[in-house]
Amino acid sequence: MAYTKPGVTRNRIYQFVRQRLLDGEPPTVREVQTAFHMRAVQSAKSHLDALVKEGRLVKMPGKSRGYRLPGTAHSSRLAPILGRVPAGPFNIAVEEIEGYIPVRFNSEEQTVFGLRVNGDSMMSAGILHGDIVLVRSESEIHQGDIVVAMIDGEATVKEFRRVRNRIQLRPHNDAYPILSPKPEDLIIIGKVIEVRRYLEAISLIDEELNG
Repeated sequence: MAYTKPGVTRNRIYQFVRQRLLDGEPPTVREVQTAFHMRAVQSAKSHLDALVKEGRLVKMPGKSRGYRLPGTAHSSRLAPILGRVPAGPFNIAVEEIEGYIPVRFNSEEQTVFGLRVNGDSMMSAGILHGDIVLVRSESEIHQGDIVVAMIDGEATVKEFRRVRNRIQLRPHNDAYPILSPKPEDLIIIGKVIEVRRYLEAISLIDEELNG
C-alpha cells in the first residue's frame, strides 16, 4: 500500500467523521479503522485524538459514538428504542431495548427515546403502523401536543386536549374513540417530537457502548 502522509490521512478521516455526524450517524473508532483499512484500532484512535486536540472534533467521555463537531447547536447521540406503543387498542408497553437510533439533541440534558407504533389510530396525523416515534420527556404538555401516555399501566399515543378541566386523549382516526382518563389514572410519558419512517427494513445499532 502506498505511503500517505499523516496530515492527508487525518484530513480524510476528519471529512469522513464530519459527514457521518452531519448524517446523524457518529462512527466508532473501529468503524474509522475499517473505513480506512488500518491494521490496528489504535491507529484510528490516534488520528481521532489528534483531531480532538486540534479542536476539529469534540469527544464526549464514556461513549464510543461520542464524537461531535465543535460549536454546533445540535449534538448527535443514540436514543434507545424501547419497544412498541399502541396507536389503536391498548397493549402493555414493552420496555425492552430493541436497539438504538441516531438523533440530534438540542441539549445534553434531554431525555429522548424511540417507540414503535402499533396500530392506525393516529394515521391522519401522519403517524402510521410501524413508524418509530421519538419521544422527549416533558414536564409541561400543551394543548394539541402528540403525547405518549400511560393509563392504568397501558401505553398509547394520542393528541392531548383539555376540555372543561377534563383531559382528553384524541385519536386521529374516526374509527377510534376519544379517551377521557381520570387524572389519577394518567401518566404522561413524554411528547412526540419526530416520526421516523423507513421504506425498507433497517438494522438498528445493537449497543450504545461497544468499545
